[in-house]
This record gives sequence, C-alpha cells and structure tokens, in this order.
Amino acid sequence: MSERIHGALVVDKPGGMTSHDVVAQARRLYGTRAVGHAGTLDPMATGVLLLLFGEACKLSTYLTGQSKRYRAEVSFGRSTDSFDRDGKTVEEVELPDGWLDDERLASALEGEWRRTHQVPPLVSAISIDGRRGHELARAGKSVELDPRPVRVEELVVRSRGERHLELELGVSKGYYVRSLARDLGRSLGVPAHLSALRRTASGSFSLDFAQPWPATTPPALLGLREVAERALPVTRLNADGARRARLGQLLSNDDAQSSAGVGDPSVWLSPEGEPLAIGCRTESGFRVLRGFAPA
Repeated sequence: MSERIHGALVVDKPGGMTSHDVVAQARRLYGTRAVGHAGTLDPMATGVLLLLFGEACKLSTYLTGQSKRYRAEVSFGRSTDSFDRDGKTVEEVELPDGWLDDERLASALEGEWRRTHQVPPLVSAISIDGRRGHELARAGKSVELDPRPVRVEELVVRSRGERHLELELGVSKGYYVRSLARDLGRSLGVPAHLSALRRTASGSFSLDFAQPWPATTPPALLGLREVAERALPVTRLNADGARRARLGQLLSNDDAQSSAGVGDPSVWLSPEGEPLAIGCRTESGFRVLRGFAPA
C-alpha cells in the first residue's frame, strides 16, 4: 500500500451508499488506508462528498466546519422515524386540495430563517454516552437530543405542489436537512419527511469539481496546498520562519505575513509554497498547532 498520497477528491456520491462505503472503496482504489471525509452524507442523499487523503486528513476539522449547500425536496402527508423517505412511517394523512396557501408557507419558512438552534434527528451519527444515535434508535431507545446552534444562510423555494416543496438552501455546520422537513411539517401542522437531498457544495468544493462514483481508475487529486488554502487563511513564512516551523518552535512576527486574526488558525506556507503546518497567531507571535509531514 502507498501511504504517500496527499490531497482531496470531490466525489458525486450516488444514493444508496454510506459515506463509509465510499471511503472504503477509495482506500482500495488508491491503495492507502489514510482516507477520510469532510462531512457525512446519509445513504439516501447524493452529491458532494469531500474525500481527504494522507496529510489532508489533518484539515478535516476545518473543512467539516464550513457551510454546505443543498437542493432538497420535502414531502407532506407522511412522517417517518428518521424524518426521511427511508424511515418507518409514523403518521400518514390525506391532505385536502389547497391546504398549503402562500401565507401559511411564508410563515413556516420565516420561522426557519430565524432559527438559531435545531434538534438533530436521533437517527444520526451523533454520539450519545458512547453510542451512535442510529444505534440507539435501532434498539428502540427514545432519546431527546439537545438543540445545537445552527445558521440558515439561504432558503429559496424552487418549486411547490400540493404534496411537496423543492428548496435550495445554504446552512452552517451541524444543520440537518431532515430536521428541516420535520420542523416545516410541525409549523404547517401536517406530517412531513425529506424525500430527496442533493448536496451541491461543501465549502468552496462544488459539484463542478465532482468525480462520478464509483470510479474504475483513480482520479487525480487536488493537491495538499490547494486543499489547505481552501480550508484556512494563509500565513507565508520566510526562510527562518520555515526552519522554526519544521522544528515546532515559536515564530516571531518577523517570521511571517498573515491575514489571520489573533487566536485564529491558518495554514503556514514555506517561501516555496509548501504547506508546513497549521498554526495559530498569538499576541506575541505564532505557534504550531499541527505540522505536516515533509513533502
């Protein structure tokens, strides 16, 4: 196996596969165990899944924390235990023609625009006392998760019908589109579920970058430097600063030029443009948070 592969690959994940399935296939295709991803997609969902290889895995926290964009379809008249079409039916009702008027819909969407916290679905990868939420759900446990801070950056109705609503949205880390379907149904007073979901972008990585999956031959990766610059602000080091960074030493303000604020992490580049470390600006200089292996 080769462990010297570093970079990222934007995959257009098909439906019916878990994110772990895609990672396992990528490990076999590239012959390396050092593969991760930056943000899980449910099996039902399709679209952008960012795979990270080698040293790029050290950027996972920052890439996972970036905003996401989706196209989603919410269907009304049926709710499920997982809030999506793959779950078991909890409630199902017939909806009369004309039940969803403009004023009622506008009020429900305005409530979502104002949202600052959201309760995640239990059927998720969230850890609760050492167990995943979906494991507890399969065991029949009823656990109420705590609300988590979220932010809605965009919410646009693309089309609508008597039984469905197609939306385009941009949201922060931690936002569950399945919970959006649940909460819209509650606001409208009807059962609802997420019937389709496609992630169109993760941070600055969009479907324009995406490779069809599964792949038969290994697609070329985006290089570590490009991935790092898309994940974090950039700090450029002089020769002495690069030497100190490689040794994990503190850097003075004379060693670096940076757009990062005090306390903010950034990627440190050598004078030749090689990513050397992830570091943090302090009041008196710069300190290494995590180093990259030499190219």
